[in-house]
Amino acid sequence: MQPQRERREVRSGSGWMGMGKGAGPSALGIGQILSVFLCIFPAVSLQCKILKCNSEFWATTSGTHHSGPERAPEFCTALRAYAHCVRRTARTCRGDLAYHSAVHGIEDLMSQHNCSKEGPTSQPRPRTSTPDSQERSDSPEICHYERSFHKHTAPPNYTHCGLFGDPHLRTFGDDFQTCKVRGSWPLIDNKYLYVQVTNSPVLPGSLATATSKLTIIFKNFQECVDQKVYQAETDELPAAFVDGSRNGGDRHGANTLRIVEKMPGQHIEIQARYIGTTIVVRQVGRYLTFAVRMPEDVVNSTEDTENQGLYLCLRGCPQSERIDFRTFRARAAESHVAAGGGNRGSVSVEAFTYKSAVVKCKERLPVEDLYFQSCVFDLLTTGDVNFTLAAYYAFEDMKILHSNKDKFHIFERTGDLTPGNSAPGRPSSPSSLSALHFLALLLWIQCGLMHL
Repeated sequence: MQPQRERREVRSGSGWMGMGKGAGPSALGIGQILSVFLCIFPAVSLQCKILKCNSEFWATTSGTHHSGPERAPEFCTALRAYAHCVRRTARTCRGDLAYHSAVHGIEDLMSQHNCSKEGPTSQPRPRTSTPDSQERSDSPEICHYERSFHKHTAPPNYTHCGLFGDPHLRTFGDDFQTCKVRGSWPLIDNKYLYVQVTNSPVLPGSLATATSKLTIIFKNFQECVDQKVYQAETDELPAAFVDGSRNGGDRHGANTLRIVEKMPGQHIEIQARYIGTTIVVRQVGRYLTFAVRMPEDVVNSTEDTENQGLYLCLRGCPQSERIDFRTFRARAAESHVAAGGGNRGSVSVEAFTYKSAVVKCKERLPVEDLYFQSCVFDLLTTGDVNFTLAAYYAFEDMKILHSNKDKFHIFERTGDLTPGNSAPGRPSSPSSLSALHFLALLLWIQCGLMHL
């Protein structure tokens, strides 16, 4: 049996990156307060862009490491730019606690550093990279997950979890589920990592939801990394943590945690080598996709065993939140009415019949597995062709992150579903459905068509 590595969680000390001595203790306090608010209240308005202002200010001031009057003009310039950015968000962020904390914090810093409200403002600049932008070869062995295993020990088993579309979940156990899960839900919660998603209606009043916000917390770990928080939301996919940094902080193994921007605003990858984990986040259309590769011992390192059922990647969605889309598909296949059409601004929206949705999904997903079936389901419920790409990229990311190529494709199970089954079986004929089930299905389809 594979031995478990000894790991001690370091709780002492702050895991938050400050803005340098020149910024003063109050600046550090503002960063901590804003970061805490962003984690506690994840369901703020998608139009509020206070996160962007916060990240730009931290990125601009992160190189200020010397106190004294010679640094004051530079800091005041950055502070005025921060204030200007926050003022631009006033209309959309007025009910956001992080916004009000920023407003009061800026006033306090202006007073402490004798900064004038009038004067030049700086342009945001990325935080300068440290000389060891790659992993340091002399970082502790405990910060290199695979190196910590003895040569004669079997290599670790890696697992995969993904969330995409309307939304569809592939668990670490390779169960495939379509879920409602509206609002905020934890995907991962273990000793080293916490991931939460927020799913919002595709249209006001719509039954279809998709992921509009993602929060990832990397907990501080020994001499490897400080605590780091990453947040993404619709039209905001940053290539940095909320403190403006791109790595794990100032500890000796900090570069075993880093963010790599693959395509600006569309695709980032977070490499957490100290726990053998890779995370891929994309924005496709207006919504986010999530995929992770993680060793089994990290997956199972849960601290609160009583609440493991809320950890979606491990246990799946609660039974009450699951959707059996085989019945939806069966009804759609019999109907000649196009679904999913509507006006959604700049988003490409079409009205799809079952046949046209199948043709569209075949363009990207030729194998009729559950990724293909998810694509068809999403086109019928939303009419948004971007969901075709979401299913395609979810499959492509899975192929890179999953360790067993024999499990790339998951197909529908034959026979009837039991309460423990997740992957749907073959469509049942309407006569086999109970009267209550059949009536509920008709109401669900009718309501969805009215809102889309």
